[in-house]
Amino acid sequence: MLWIFWLVFAYFLGSIPFGLFIGKICCNLDIRTEGSKSTGATNVARLCGFKYGVAALVLDVAKGFVPVLMACQYSHNWVFISLVAAAAVLGHVFSIFLDMKGGKAVATTIGVFLALAPVATIYSIILLLAVIGLSGFVSMGSLTFAVALPFFSLVTGSIGMVPLACGMTLLLFWTHRENIRRLAKGEENSWKKKK
Repeated sequence: MLWIFWLVFAYFLGSIPFGLFIGKICCNLDIRTEGSKSTGATNVARLCGFKYGVAALVLDVAKGFVPVLMACQYSHNWVFISLVAAAAVLGHVFSIFLDMKGGKAVATTIGVFLALAPVATIYSIILLLAVIGLSGFVSMGSLTFAVALPFFSLVTGSIGMVPLACGMTLLLFWTHRENIRRLAKGEENSWKKKK
């Protein structure tokens, strides 16, 4: 029964659309109707400004980090911890506040793995930033992060987190399916280009 409580708590926290709230409160915008129509930090930054994008990023990371860190204090069972982590990320993707829609879950996944496998996550973030810097495509950096996470989890000794990391890789590729299509057609918007 306690497991159910933890899963509901993680899902509920993951569901909170901080980007949407920031857009409405700080910029008087519904970011679901502007730009990429995503509630994620990238769209918030494009529409409202860099500092608001950073705020959305930090909050989306926190809603993955906090429930998982708390769960780790409650139990060391890796199955339980993995389920809590997955619940937080799925809450972001399928938010109860957004009619079961949501964001692409990169920031929340980062938060989850900062709590579970910080070294692997930092290495993966470095690759993410490098790819974004070189290519100008946030989506390409995000996909690189998705691939790097299970690899670095394995080589840094966080072997118990590899199944979860592989699951997150599949989920992130699914949430970025439209970006992948645009990248393949050369139609993806570059961060370096002004609209």
